[in-house]
Amino acid sequence: MWLDVACIAKTRSQAKELCDGGKVEVGGARAKSHRLIRPGDRILVTVAPGLCRELIVRSVSETHVAKALARELYEDVTPPPSEEDLELRRLERFAPPPAPPRGSGRPEKRARRKIDRLRGR
Repeated sequence: MWLDVACIAKTRSQAKELCDGGKVEVGGARAKSHRLIRPGDRILVTVAPGLCRELIVRSVSETHVAKALARELYEDVTPPPSEEDLELRRLERFAPPPAPPRGSGRPEKRARRKIDRLRGR
């Protein structure tokens, strides 16, 4: 797993999940976890919704290397985010998550008692 060796993914299992989930493209085609990577390959990794990294492979290492050396395995050619994207990310970070619709979760105490009475408990 080159993604793991190059410190793009923290663990081998996370790298495999990225590949299996269709979040990794090599040369424009969806990549599987056992795909061979060669120097010069262009990799597009979707790390989070709306956050993609574009990398060009410079060299390949079979074994784990230090993080400082791992950064030399690739060149990051991801375009910088626009001002609008940065502002949107900042607002999403501070916005509370939407409340679930009423009645979608566990019944409240009053409703549970009513259900228990109907069932004869």
